[in-house]
Formats: sequence, C-alpha cells, structure tokens
Amino acid sequence: MKIAVIGAGAMGSIYGSHLSLNNEVYMVDTAPAVVEHIQKEGIKVLEDNEEHIYRPNAVASTEGMEPVDLVILFVKSLYSKAALDANRSLLGPGTYLMTLQNGSGHEDILEEFVSRDHMVIGTTDDNGAVLGLGYVKRGGTGNTNVGMLAEDKEQFLPRLKEAFECCGFRVNVHSNIQQLIWNKLFTNVSLSAVTGILQVDIGYIASNEHAFNMTVRLIKEAASVARGLGLHADDDEIIEKVKKTSEMSPNGCTSIRADLQNGRKTEVDTISGSVVRAAKKCGIPVPTHEFLVEMVHAMEDKSR
Repeated sequence: MKIAVIGAGAMGSIYGSHLSLNNEVYMVDTAPAVVEHIQKEGIKVLEDNEEHIYRPNAVASTEGMEPVDLVILFVKSLYSKAALDANRSLLGPGTYLMTLQNGSGHEDILEEFVSRDHMVIGTTDDNGAVLGLGYVKRGGTGNTNVGMLAEDKEQFLPRLKEAFECCGFRVNVHSNIQQLIWNKLFTNVSLSAVTGILQVDIGYIASNEHAFNMTVRLIKEAASVARGLGLHADDDEIIEKVKKTSEMSPNGCTSIRADLQNGRKTEVDTISGSVVRAAKKCGIPVPTHEFLVEMVHAMEDKSR
C-alpha cells in the first residue's frame, strides 16, 4: 500500500516507521531539519529497550506527487485543515483519509477533502515521545481501533487491517467507532481539561474535592450529549473510571496542561469544544464545557 503520514512527530514517526516495513511510506513534515535527517539517517525508534532504525521516504513538500492509497493525519488537530490544504496532491478519487487524533468531530474537517465513505477515524492505544531529531521512544503498544461513518463499500478496512498487522500493529475494526471515540473522550474532556486550567498533576483531581466536583459536572454533561447522539454512557461508570485514572497517575501531565504551560495552543476545540458543538446539535445545555473552552482560550492568549 502507498501511504503518506502527515506529521513526523512521535506518533507519526512510530506509525510511519513500522508501516514502512511492508508498505511504500512517505513521511511529510514542514520542518526541513526533520525531513533531511530522515532522508539521511532514517528514524530511530527506542522500543522494548532496543533501538531500531527504519527508513521511510521523507518529503517537506508533496507538490507534484501522485495520489496515494492512504493518508494518515498525525498533526495537532488545530493544524489539520492547513496540513490537508498543503498536501491536496496526495488525495485522489481512490484515496482514503485516516485520523487517529485525540478528540472528536474530526470528520467535520476531513469531509472537506474526501467523501465520508473514504474517511477512516479511530483511536490508538500506542504512545510515544520525541527524544531528539529523528529519534522517538515508543512508550507502549496497544490496539489501533478504526471504523467508518459510512458503509465501507470497497471493503477498504480489511485491506488496512492487513497492511497494518503485517507491520506489527494490532488493528480492531469497529462497526460503531463513535462509541469508542466518545469512551476515550470522556476522560479527555474532564480530567485533561481540568488539569489544564488548574495547571496541576493528574492525581490532584481525585484528591481535591472542588476539582473533582468540577470534573463530575463535565462528565455528566458529556454523557448527556453522548446519549443524545444515540451512544451508551453511564455516568457512574465513567466517573469511577476517571477517578481511578487520576489515582493511578499521581504525577501525570496531560497534553492540555503541558501546552498551556509551554505557551502553545491546545487542542481544546476538538476535545471539550467537540462536546459543545455536539450539544448544540442535540439541544442539550453544557454550560460547564462552554466555560472551560473559553477559559482555556483565555489562558492561551495570556501565555503568548
């Protein structure tokens, strides 16, 4: 399969590296130093306490390139539209566009570039970190969960599963991928969002009454919206799961907290913001989420 991975950060590098074992892979990144390093030295991945070198192709510009079979988007969600605009040459009538990005509602951007029956959305249990130029750590492996929001008329998902699994990934194809995405979203829109605005470790949420009360309100609002979308959401189950996550990661730092701490824009619009947009479609009030989104954006402006 001919695959383009847009974004050579930690996750893009992990997927691009492994997929290059049995596919024709192109890493696409706007950082010339990153692209040049991959072209000359490949990508070094630290996994299972061993270093491995992978050699996918790498380009800074896709101008003039032919369309590929699959484009995987691994940039921050706030840069998705710009990244796809800059790489339209990769998208042909038969190209599938895939996102494993955090949050929900990515289909609203993706459908500007491909039809819904050529859109693959999902989640990944893999995680990683950039250790240096062209050097990433694969912190843990897990399932790659994928699905479509329309009928898979051309049976692309079985082909994707085969192409990924022959490179060492575990792929689960889901008939109701939105349920899985929202199951993951519940933690992000509560735990991640609150640690961001409070600038605290993950463990603080379960240990502080007021922080936990705010988290519970966010969970209940998000669960109401999920049910409005026809998804399953049990408030008590979600609250218990989030509480355990907080307790099990006392010194953990969420992405929203880290971004605000380092003066970067966050992905709040595709995390908490996705709940707000879905709530409007369902006619369900979510005042706590609306407040939180405004608060995060205010903090972004303050840190500039």
